Amino acid sequence: MVTLDQQTALEQAARKRIKDSHALDGDAGRLAHFYRGWASAYDLDVGRDGYCGPMIVAELAGAVQTAYLAKERALISILDAGCGTGLLGVQLERLGFRLIEGLDLSEEMAENARQTRVYHQVRGGVDLNGPLSQYPSASYDITVCCGVLTLGHVRPEALRELARVTRPNGFVIASTRKSYAETACFEEEVRRLEHEGILAPTQRLKDGRYVAEEAAHYWVFQVPVHARARTEDRS
Repeated sequence: MVTLDQQTALEQAARKRIKDSHALDGDAGRLAHFYRGWASAYDLDVGRDGYCGPMIVAELAGAVQTAYLAKERALISILDAGCGTGLLGVQLERLGFRLIEGLDLSEEMAENARQTRVYHQVRGGVDLNGPLSQYPSASYDITVCCGVLTLGHVRPEALRELARVTRPNGFVIASTRKSYAETACFEEEVRRLEHEGILAPTQRLKDGRYVAEEAAHYWVFQVPVHARARTEDRS
């Protein structure tokens, strides 16, 4: 039986590992090394920290499908960008989504996601801070990104690639930890992409539940019909 003191120590250790991950400056090598060692304990750690982002992003995807997309849920194609161990994929599958693909920088985290058996395919070794060259434009109805646009991980500029791989009239749904949104110029990037006609913000849940010690903002963007042509013009 775990005592209260032991439980407190476990929670503190989990939060330290999470905090340490925020100091990696988006460096792909350092992130891959860090998550190689963290993959086996990741789910327990974020569970101890009250992480509810995957559930909220999945529910938003369900609401978007019901409100805007004519295809039935089981036929909606989804890319889970930065899928980690598959926490979001499990929530999406629970809601009736079946065509889910994932990608992650860490091969160890990606393997854990494969073991959930809710993904059709999971690619490891994919850096969201660079071009998603293995992914054709306009491939997915919904792209989700949870717990990834956060300190020390992926820069706001990644939104452009997430928009590119999403079909016109499709949606990009993302969480941003509050501290990240306030320090990484995320809203400036959103305004830039909106001005260029790449993404159109449709909803933002401000200061929503995320982890025990900090809230997050949840964003829903739609990809305009003309966005693909505008993106190709810049290439």
